[in-house]
Amino acid sequence: MASRNTRTTGRQIPAGRSSGSSQAPGTTVTLERAVDPSGVVTSLVRRTVHPSGLRIVTEQMAGVRSAAVGVWVGVGSRDESAELHGASHFLEHLLFKGTADRSALDISVALDRVGGEFNAFTAKEYTCFHARVLDDDLPLAIDVLSDMVTSSLITPEDVEAERDVILDEIAMHDDDPDDVVHNLFAAQAWGEDTPLGRGIAGTEESISALDRDAIHAFYRERYRPEQIVVSAAGNLDHETVVAEVVDAFGRAGFLERRATPVAPRGGSPLPVIPGQVEAQRPFEQVNLVLGMEGLRRDDDRRFALGVLNTAVGGGTSSRLFQEVRERRGLAYSVFSFTSSHAETGLVGVSVGCLPAKLDDVLETVRAELARVAEEGITLDELELGKGQLRGGLVLGLEDSASRMSRIGKAELVHDELLTIDDVLARIDAVTLEDCAKIAAEVFGRPELLAIVGPA
Repeated sequence: MASRNTRTTGRQIPAGRSSGSSQAPGTTVTLERAVDPSGVVTSLVRRTVHPSGLRIVTEQMAGVRSAAVGVWVGVGSRDESAELHGASHFLEHLLFKGTADRSALDISVALDRVGGEFNAFTAKEYTCFHARVLDDDLPLAIDVLSDMVTSSLITPEDVEAERDVILDEIAMHDDDPDDVVHNLFAAQAWGEDTPLGRGIAGTEESISALDRDAIHAFYRERYRPEQIVVSAAGNLDHETVVAEVVDAFGRAGFLERRATPVAPRGGSPLPVIPGQVEAQRPFEQVNLVLGMEGLRRDDDRRFALGVLNTAVGGGTSSRLFQEVRERRGLAYSVFSFTSSHAETGLVGVSVGCLPAKLDDVLETVRAELARVAEEGITLDELELGKGQLRGGLVLGLEDSASRMSRIGKAELVHDELLTIDDVLARIDAVTLEDCAKIAAEVFGRPELLAIVGPA
C-alpha cells in the first residue's frame, strides 16, 4: 500500500488497448513497485501480453492470504446495435449456465466448496467476471472463470430460461426511482436510440426479440483474446499466474481465434443534448438529476473536476448537502457525481424530495451551481475535497478485490496505469484556480434535467 511509510516506484507505462501492440508478445514488464522503508517489496504490478493479444496483469501483495481474479472483456452495452440491445448483459447471465465440462451447478459448487465469492457485472464499455478466494485456490478460480468465458454452451433452453430472469430484473429496475431517473438522464444526454443513451440491461421488447443464434454470434465475435484482460491481485506469483491463465484459456482453441476488427473508441467528441425529460411513476418521492456535459476520461483536468465535485456534493459536509438538507430541509438525499467515457462525460446532481418541494430544490441547486461557477470554491472546500479523494482512494484499495479491479480497468479502458502515489500527487496539485476554471466552464454549460415521480 502506498502511504507515508511506503514509496512507489516504476514508470507510468501505457496501458489499455494500445499496450498490447507496443509490448512484445510473450514479454513481461513491471508497471509498479512499492517498497517500505526497510526495502521490502510490499506491492509489485507486472504485465504479460500473450501472442494472441490476451493480456495478464497481476499485483503481488505482501501480508495477505487471499487472491482475487477478474476476466475483463472489452464489450458492453455501447457496443450493441439496436437489434442487439441488452446482448452483453444477457451474455453475462448465460455464461454461468454451463460449459462442456461443467454444469451451472458445477460452476457454483466449485467455488462455494472453497468458500470463494464470485459474480459478474456489465457496464456500458466492458463486462467483468470476478472471484475472490484463498490464495491456494486461485488456480481453481482462474480455471472456472476461463471455462465460462471461453467454452459456454449457450443452449436454446438456457436462453429461454434466462430471458425470464432478465425481464424480471428489468421490471425490478423499473420500480427503482434512482435507476429510472439516471437511465432517463443518460437517454436525454445522448439520445435514447444511441448506444450510450440506451440502458445496459435492454428493454422488454429488445430482450424478448433476442434469439439464441444472435446472442451466440455476438459471443463468438466479441469474446476474443485481444479483447480480454485477466487481472489478479493478492498472494501470488506473476509467472505462475501467467502459466495458469494461458493453460486455462487455451482450451477449445480459444487463443487461436483470429482477431475481429473492432472500431476504436474515443474519436470525435460526443456532444451532450441539453433539455428536460420527465416520466411518471407512482412513487412517493420525486427523483431528479440536474446536470450538464462533463469531461472525457482522458482529460487531464479530471483531477480538478474530481476535487470540485467532492467539495460541491460529495459528502455530508459538502456545499449541496449542507444547503439543501441541513439548512433548508428540502431533501433527504442529495449528492453530485461525475461520469466519463472515451469521448464524452457528464456531471450532475441527484436529489430525492417530496413533490411539493421540487421547485425549491431546483432553485436551490441551480443557485449553488451558479455561485460556484461565478466564485469558485473556498480554500476550506478545496482541502475538504482533496482529503476526501485521498482517503477514499487509499481506503478503497485495502483488499485484493479492489486492487484487482484497479489494474484490470486501467489496462482495459485507460491510457496508463498511474501509481497510487502519482494519483495522490495529482490530487494534491489541484489549486483553487484549477477548480475555478473548471467550475466556470462545466457549470456554465446548458443543463439537462430528468425528473421521475407522481403526476
